[in-house]
Amino acid sequence: MSWLAATRWRSDAPAVRQRVAANQEIMPSHVRRQILELYADVDRDVAAAGPVCVASGRCCRFKEWGHTLFLSSLEAEVLLEAAPPYDQPVTADFCPFQKDKLCTAREPRPLGCRVYFCDPNYQETAKQITENYIAKLKALADAHDLPWNYAPLHHFLNHPEAAASTK
Repeated sequence: MSWLAATRWRSDAPAVRQRVAANQEIMPSHVRRQILELYADVDRDVAAAGPVCVASGRCCRFKEWGHTLFLSSLEAEVLLEAAPPYDQPVTADFCPFQKDKLCTAREPRPLGCRVYFCDPNYQETAKQITENYIAKLKALADAHDLPWNYAPLHHFLNHPEAAASTK
């Protein structure tokens, strides 16, 4: 069984936005730091692979280009805590953080956003980088006994409680 087949959805945790509003810690700071360090590693690996970005913005227009942005509950929690406000409900058609072909949630963006490029010469490398770092995120969740959920972006944006890092 693949790690993806073993994922599950958790609905019993409090909403992330409610915890942010109440100034409650969302996830332990050391876990957040590990995720951000993992993101820095991903960024280095992607830069080393040298994909070309032509700033077409199609990476964020999911329906138009036939792809879906999946992310883990850990990534969703980091994103939801730091991303700018967005209109709800969010559809699976496009990313609400894309404005004028640019990302307004660049720093907290998830792994899929960091790895995805339209460059045809980079696709196999992107798959390898993605699989490597998703496994590291899953191991991080397991090591800290945190819930694991892997779902499309719009799911977490419409249901922020699914991103909560408590069991």
